[in-house]
Amino acid sequence: MKLRYKIASGILLVLGIGVASLALVLSHNSACEPAPALSGDAETMKAVVYRCYGSPDVLRIEDIEKPTPADDEVLIKVHAASVNPLDWHYMRGSPYIMRLGTGVGAPKEMRLGVDFAGTIEAVGSAVKRFEPGDEVFGGRTGAFAEYIVAREGRALAMKPPNVTFEQAAGVGIAGITALQALRDHGKVEPGQKVLINGASGGVGTFAVQIAKALGAEVTGVCSTRNVDMVRAIGADHVFDYKKEDYTESGQQYDVIVDMVGNHSLLANRKVLGPDSIYVMVGGPKGNWLKPLMGPIKALVLSPFVSQDFGMMLAKFSEEDLAALADLMQSGKLTPVIDRHFSLNEVAAAMRYSEEGRARGKIIIDLQ
Repeated sequence: MKLRYKIASGILLVLGIGVASLALVLSHNSACEPAPALSGDAETMKAVVYRCYGSPDVLRIEDIEKPTPADDEVLIKVHAASVNPLDWHYMRGSPYIMRLGTGVGAPKEMRLGVDFAGTIEAVGSAVKRFEPGDEVFGGRTGAFAEYIVAREGRALAMKPPNVTFEQAAGVGIAGITALQALRDHGKVEPGQKVLINGASGGVGTFAVQIAKALGAEVTGVCSTRNVDMVRAIGADHVFDYKKEDYTESGQQYDVIVDMVGNHSLLANRKVLGPDSIYVMVGGPKGNWLKPLMGPIKALVLSPFVSQDFGMMLAKFSEEDLAALADLMQSGKLTPVIDRHFSLNEVAAAMRYSEEGRARGKIIIDLQ
């Protein structure tokens, strides 16, 4: 038995050293590298670049080479972009586990931003759906720049004429997340009762309107200052979380979409019907396990209860962008904009986003 204990202790020690070493490597921030020199004849553009992980102070506006579209790509002059929590997660490399994909020590992809709207300036020889002059919106890494290239068959759609570039730039990640959370994960049907926790944020303002478009009776949860706005975009009922706790309301909902994660799963279960669905979209910040605890708890709980508890991650698709464009064209969906910043003010925009108090979307203007 003593030999077994020694072997087990040795294995645990090796595992502990391995985990500690991995944690040390993943949490290390390399120094920012200087920008490489450009060739003298290169056509340039301005873009937001980060060459190391850290606070918004690591962001730089640099002159980089203007991209040229490949055969299946289009070149887009960006008129507006928008900030998402995903952007500052990439900027900080947090939670650290994501660095296994984004780069250990320093980011592999140094361009920032995803959501954009703009005008197509040039098209590759194989492009069929788009032509120069088309007004488009979508998602592409590096959107905080004067120009980007995007694949024809990826996350790109025509901008509805009744929507501004600034509004269209706010759709991307937030709109797709709200649509897929409600339609695909929540399986919302007409007449159902849907609660949106975090109804005044980027995803939440889309979720309230999309749930109404799907025929649901919508309840939003937000702070006092946002109650009127959430009602104005279509919520039938609103909880002011500073005055009321929706988990103690005695109401029951068919679907809860939670962008905040400020109540336990068991507390949420009290206001879910027997076969209802809870969709976790957001949660607490943290560099290590804290952001992962919610999904882990949902995975453990779901098999033992009649309700469905789950986490979702959005996936860009041109079909879903087109569906959102149709909703905007019909007037059923209007992106909510909180503040505008210039490209030179991206660091300030990121700081504001990290505060978690934005009402709707934060827009970066490039016109």
